[in-house]
Amino acid sequence: MVELRLFRISSLIMLLGCVLVVVITAAAAVPGKNVSTYEGRRGGIGMVPAMFIFGDSLIDNGNNNNLPTFARANYFPYGIDFPQGPTGRFSNGYTIVDEIAELLGLPLIPPSTSPATGAMRGLNYASAASGILDITGRNFIGRIPFNQQIRNFENTLDQITGNLGAAMVAPVVARCIFFVGMGSNDYLNNYLMPNYPTRSQYNSRQFANLLIQQYTQQLTRLYNLGGRKFIIPGIGTMGCIPNILARSSDGRCSEEVNQLSRDFNANVRTMIANLNANLPGSRFTYLDIARMNQDILANPAAYGFRVVDRGCCGIGRNRGQITCLPFQMPCLNREEYVFWDAFHPTQRVNIIMARRAFNGDFSVAYPFNIQQLATLDL
Repeated sequence: MVELRLFRISSLIMLLGCVLVVVITAAAAVPGKNVSTYEGRRGGIGMVPAMFIFGDSLIDNGNNNNLPTFARANYFPYGIDFPQGPTGRFSNGYTIVDEIAELLGLPLIPPSTSPATGAMRGLNYASAASGILDITGRNFIGRIPFNQQIRNFENTLDQITGNLGAAMVAPVVARCIFFVGMGSNDYLNNYLMPNYPTRSQYNSRQFANLLIQQYTQQLTRLYNLGGRKFIIPGIGTMGCIPNILARSSDGRCSEEVNQLSRDFNANVRTMIANLNANLPGSRFTYLDIARMNQDILANPAAYGFRVVDRGCCGIGRNRGQITCLPFQMPCLNREEYVFWDAFHPTQRVNIIMARRAFNGDFSVAYPFNIQQLATLDL
């Protein structure tokens, strides 16, 4: 497993400074007044002190850039519509967590391995090809599995607490948002791969149960480290991504693969209900990514999309057999495409889903939408 040195001294100082500013702001509030806003992006108001992000390539923003890995996106045309160009995001522009950060009044959250300059309002630990299981994604060589992402966060927290003290840090961490998006790679780069033994060891329901057992333990670890407000997205309609469509004889979505998504997501919903019931003070909310995917794919014109069955950038059938290569020319009408490459949605889809999750109803975010979660008193 690849172990990462998390921070330079300068980045630790910036993060300590952020926490200290938030603590001082809270302490200076009018007595009896609920402190639910913090200095946010461009000097505005943020709804939470910070956001900590864990996940895979759907939300990785550069943590894989310096790893010995095939799972990397720090080259053109990735980032073609992002202000800073290619950063390691597996998108033409924003990821879903980029938009959520801005909706919360936060700046874009920097990758944990290379923090951006300026005031820190959280860190993104996500790593492309990573999974709930450590073995997931080994075909890409380097990646940071979820267990290691948690250890990296724990190292961050230890350094902050060692400088400021637990009594000062814990109340701030409890008000932060923890976004955890895992599971897709445990299927796409594990269970569905012929060079992995898992499919011969477990049927689909057994594998989903195995994942949820691990996932529950991992989320409980983050709770024990101080997290209280969690956003847990389910996995999308994997059977309809260009990479899976490229293998289809009739060009239709794979019902078998979509059933794997449904089994996992049903377990995640049950897991969230159990965590909310059993972990005092916790607030876990579920984002129904699959439902939002299905709405877009079933009614593309209503959302302004025209192309739903192939990537904007890629090679082969459905532009999904080989994902976007360095300096390959992507489609020009990216706003009309649902998929950016063989596996990932376009910026426009990410923004649509983030906004629905932020202020949508129970059909897409349960038991709270993100705006409600951010303003909840603990």
